[in-house]
Amino acid sequence: MIIKFARIDDRLIHGQVATVWAKLANAQRIIVVSKEVFNDKIRKVLVKQAAPAGMKVNVVDVPKAIAVFNNPKYQNDTVFYLFTNPTEVLELVKGGIPLKSINIGGLSYAEGKKQITKAVSVTPEDVQAFKELDKLGVNLDLRVLADDPKKDILKLIS
Repeated sequence: MIIKFARIDDRLIHGQVATVWAKLANAQRIIVVSKEVFNDKIRKVLVKQAAPAGMKVNVVDVPKAIAVFNNPKYQNDTVFYLFTNPTEVLELVKGGIPLKSINIGGLSYAEGKKQITKAVSVTPEDVQAFKELDKLGVNLDLRVLADDPKKDILKLIS
């Protein structure tokens, strides 16, 4: 597989993702990597329905994402990975997927999370995952909108 773009956005496919990020990614397929969504039949259907016209969408968990990435049948497919959290991004990278950069777009606030920007709130587990991703050489690109200036998430979480 040819990774064109990867983004963390717990809203998954919504207006910005469907109209802007998917177009910028210029990929044949969106792969939503989320154990939670994979195991929720209704949410899985809704995510697929929200996709841009003509865009293939698959919802998988991390082990399936790794298996599909390594399947020669898909070696020339272009993909836009979409995640709900950084922990699953880290699992994917540790599983051998050569992710060079991850765009951090939206992690909604909930009890137990610390708000670091208007659109991004993190748990202690998220903070640890972002630090590990950085150590593994993954570029952390915090931008909600495509034309936003990039913010340094490591400074914001420390």
